[in-house]
Amino acid sequence: MATRPGVPLAEITRFLDDYLDSEQTPDYPGALNGLQVAGPESVKRFAVAVDASEAVIEGVTWWADLLIVHHGLFWGGLRPLTGPRFRRIKALIEGRTALYSSHLPLDRHPDVGNAAVLARRLRLADLEPFGDYQGTHVGWRGTVRRAQQALGDFRAELAEVLGREVTTLPGGPTAVRSAAIVTGSGASTLEEAAEAGVDVLVTGEAQHHHAIDAAELGVTVLLGGHYETETFGVARIAEILTDRFGIEGRFVDSPTGQ
Repeated sequence: MATRPGVPLAEITRFLDDYLDSEQTPDYPGALNGLQVAGPESVKRFAVAVDASEAVIEGVTWWADLLIVHHGLFWGGLRPLTGPRFRRIKALIEGRTALYSSHLPLDRHPDVGNAAVLARRLRLADLEPFGDYQGTHVGWRGTVRRAQQALGDFRAELAEVLGREVTTLPGGPTAVRSAAIVTGSGASTLEEAAEAGVDVLVTGEAQHHHAIDAAELGVTVLLGGHYETETFGVARIAEILTDRFGIEGRFVDSPTGQ
């Protein structure tokens, strides 16, 4: 596709709102899915990242007309625009860079969602919605590519896909037949995983009590890092926007270590 001189920002945001079903997807109040900060009328170059951190914003405002993130600016709710919160918005405005955020819509999407892409990378089959949140799902579950797979092999495959070590909270069988994926902070779905007969729950991070829950519920939890499990969605969005609109996009990698 030939490169266009620029695409209206409103056209891109309308496409993302519709494609990700943003308005119909329940989410945490602070998520504020959609356009969070206005920018130029026309977009020639855009960036995608997991977090709207100060480091990410300062790294892209010199060249990007639009920044698309998974975690936006307003998680803390109504708070004064001081300190880092002020500096982030100031940099966006002065750099004339718009900010678009998609949280649970980008977790649950069947094609570009974090959980769905990770499930395909792990070659899970027979995918079904998983991880209830206010009547909708935020993840997926499926069966391993063979009748069963050794837990150690499955964990090693996950570590290779994520590019980092994986922490294990033991509880399930040593032979894996099925797995569920809820990226980020998905350990709260442990009871649902046990009720569904899932052997392994893949997520990013967990709290102390989840180690006890995993052992008592009979489900192994594999922790691959909140950040690393949520890079897939924004990366796929970059590919789709580039293909659809013919504009330059770039994934900004800014790992948190969590």
